[in-house]
Amino acid sequence: MREYLELFWTFARIGGVTFGGGYAMLSILQRECVDKRGWATEEELADYFAIGQCTPGIIAVNVSTFIGNKRKGVLGGIVATVGFTFFPIILLSLVAAGLGYLLTYPIVRSAFGGVRVCVCVLILNAVLRLWKKSVLDKRTLAIFLAIFLLSVFGGLLPVSISPAVYVVAAALAGLVLAPGAKKEDE
Repeated sequence: MREYLELFWTFARIGGVTFGGGYAMLSILQRECVDKRGWATEEELADYFAIGQCTPGIIAVNVSTFIGNKRKGVLGGIVATVGFTFFPIILLSLVAAGLGYLLTYPIVRSAFGGVRVCVCVLILNAVLRLWKKSVLDKRTLAIFLAIFLLSVFGGLLPVSISPAVYVVAAALAGLVLAPGAKKEDE
């Protein structure tokens, strides 16, 4: 029971104080779940984010579910998810009730502008951490550059490309460009 409460309150704190979505939360999830508690490795966290990106729902909630599931099975995943969403649901309900009114104040709009800048910094920090763990050699750099260019120039197309397409393309590129990986795994 104690471990379930720890899961709930850990993710409730993360979900309740972190703004900016999944990528902005990566550094906090890293600190709390990898560095502080050892619930996942950095590689597992990166994998959870990759899977969370191409599955339905909010990335950070998906990652919380994966970590909770790893710790305590399906019930642990549910507890972590409920914990993560607990404070945001309360806060969003209160904000939604008065957001239109609050945004009429210039000071509130200015505060939101500051929060957006902070979110950019948190996302950049998360990207740099992922870079160190993901782009390890010429092959992974080539995959990174290919997917990066596809995503940038894909935005110029008249149709939107799902992030899942990029994830599948990167996985296929990893299989094609790393023929020795199977031997190393055995």
